[in-house]
Amino acid sequence: GEVCTMINKKYSEFLPSMQSAEELLAQVEGLSHNIDLLKAGIENEVQRDLNVAVAEFTELKQQLERDTLVLSILKKLQEFDTAIKECSSALLEKQYVAAAQQLQQARSSLRSLESRRGFELKILKALGTELTVQTQNMLYLLGEEWQKLIVWKLPPSKGSSSLEAVVLSELHLHTVPPQDEDTAVPPVAAVLQALAVLGELHSKLKDFGQLLLQYILKPLISHPSLEPVPEEQPDVFILRFRCQELALDEASPMEVFDKIKLVFEVLHKYLLNVPLEQPGEGRVTLAELLGELIWEELSDCLIHNCLVNSIPTNSSKLEQYKEVIESTEEFEQALKEMQFLKEDTTALLKYACNVDSHFANKKCQDVIMAARNLMTSEIHNTVKITPDSSIALPELPAPESGDHPKLPRACSLLHNGTVNLGAESRLSPFTLCLPTCRVSSSVQQLLELAYHTLLEATASTDLCCVQLFDCVRNIFQLFYEVVPTYHRENLQKLPQLAAIHHNNCMYIAHHLLTLGHQFRYRSTSVLSNGAATFVDLVPGFRRLGMECFLAQMRVQKGEILERLSSARNFSNMDDEENYCAAKKAIKQVLHQLRRLGMVWQDVLPVNVYCKAMGALLNTALAEIVTRIAALEDISAEDADRLYSLCRIMVEEGPQVFTPLLEEDKNKKYQEEVPVYVQKWMTFKELMIILQANLQEIVDQWADGKGPLAEEFSAAEVKSLIRALFQNTERRAAALAKIK
Repeated sequence: GEVCTMINKKYSEFLPSMQSAEELLAQVEGLSHNIDLLKAGIENEVQRDLNVAVAEFTELKQQLERDTLVLSILKKLQEFDTAIKECSSALLEKQYVAAAQQLQQARSSLRSLESRRGFELKILKALGTELTVQTQNMLYLLGEEWQKLIVWKLPPSKGSSSLEAVVLSELHLHTVPPQDEDTAVPPVAAVLQALAVLGELHSKLKDFGQLLLQYILKPLISHPSLEPVPEEQPDVFILRFRCQELALDEASPMEVFDKIKLVFEVLHKYLLNVPLEQPGEGRVTLAELLGELIWEELSDCLIHNCLVNSIPTNSSKLEQYKEVIESTEEFEQALKEMQFLKEDTTALLKYACNVDSHFANKKCQDVIMAARNLMTSEIHNTVKITPDSSIALPELPAPESGDHPKLPRACSLLHNGTVNLGAESRLSPFTLCLPTCRVSSSVQQLLELAYHTLLEATASTDLCCVQLFDCVRNIFQLFYEVVPTYHRENLQKLPQLAAIHHNNCMYIAHHLLTLGHQFRYRSTSVLSNGAATFVDLVPGFRRLGMECFLAQMRVQKGEILERLSSARNFSNMDDEENYCAAKKAIKQVLHQLRRLGMVWQDVLPVNVYCKAMGALLNTALAEIVTRIAALEDISAEDADRLYSLCRIMVEEGPQVFTPLLEEDKNKKYQEEVPVYVQKWMTFKELMIILQANLQEIVDQWADGKGPLAEEFSAAEVKSLIRALFQNTERRAAALAKIK
């Protein structure tokens, strides 16, 4: 019964909870059903509505964007239109700056219209055209105004900046506002500012600057006689010129600076002192703009046509140049105050201050020009050099006593190179002497030029000194290049010129030995360290002289052999025709030698003369000996005639030696011919053979110890005996003794 009670109790507790669970289940199922319905509803109805709404919204948004674009375009079109209208009305009232600004406004509106992508309006082309027309119209009006303000009265021969043309030029500036009607002509500032706004000022100023340079500034620099004449009238300012009569060829930089400064002062007063707003640059004055355009060309012109000419050519005048430097500085400063130059511009001053270097450059240019002129002048104008003639040297000061306490006293150069070494040792007075000869006067002047330039160098600043020293070395290197080339033809054709050129080279080489040394004791100079030498150039000059003269000797030897080749080998002299040909050849050779002897007379140093003439006479004698010794048959008559031909050579040969002008002094050299003519004795021995009998020839041979054996070999003597004598037992006996 208890169990039953428990079950009932449990059941009665369980039942309600089960019932509530069933209710809950029914609710969940209902809810789930509702959710399904809702989901189906959303999928079918709401989603569709939503898509429609989004599409509508997007369309509206695009519509709005289109409308905004159209609105902004219309706004820009309106801006453009307004700007163009305002511009036109401003122009009517001659308010140029306002008009120009409106025009720029219209331009920027048009630009922004053109920059829109995907928006090509046909109207844009028309607007562009309207803008261009309006701009051109305005530029034309501004150009008219500019021409009224600045009037050039130029001579008819336009483009000429000759003195006559410039004197007739005038510049009129109508920038002085007229008292009565100040509105009629807009002030200069408005025209300039309007041009600046339109970006046209630059080209207007450029043209103005060019005219200013051509007709005013450059002529004032290049014509010292020109003077600017400013004149102010109530409504116009005029700049004219007048020509001073007695003007110098070259104006001093001070005078030129004053004239140019005057021009800038009046331009500044009447035109250039206008402040402008430059697009993208801020405030500038007209003077600055013009300065940028013309200063480079003007400063170049001032340097090349004014400062260069004022550079001294003499180191002693360098001191006075300070005045030029000061006035250059003042000139630049004045232009800076007028704002024509920027503060850091110093081209002119730099140039003027660098006077030492310019002085050296100018000096070197002058020296090289002078040297070149001397080198291309005639060689045959000569001066005589003797051992005791001295070059016209500048006096070289003795070394300062205080400067080199340890150095021996400098060698004093006396005359043409005699050196006095003080009491300790004596050289012969002729140790460093040139023998008497002739050199071109141009070469003597060239050496004087070199000495004077070196002297100038020692008085200059270090930089300048080195430049001038190099310049002197260049002179000699130039000689080496120029002279042999420039005078080539004459040196080949004319034996006298070849001789003079030979002397010139030896003379230069002689001076180069000591050239640097003489300046060694000028203690202040860079040249005093002994590095300033010319000795390295000496061998080259000696070689140059030798080669030229030897080439001439080869030509002369060739001519001698050419003439002797027409002597029919000296064979068959018993034939009259052959004999005449041989005699003529010998006479021609002697004539050639005589002529050379004359053209070299008093030109070549005696020892060179005698060696040269000796060598040429020797060529002739050696050729004759060779030809006669080669003959196979010499008849008695042949021998006589050959002998008489040889006698002409022996008698007249020495007479071609005439080294000196004084006849009587030449005897000595004619007697010494055997010394200079190597084959002289050979030739004399040949003549003896031609006249001798067999016994005499054997005696002259004297078992290979006689005079004949000195000059001829056994084979040559045998050959001559066979040619001269018939084949007899006596001849055979004689031949046997020659061995």
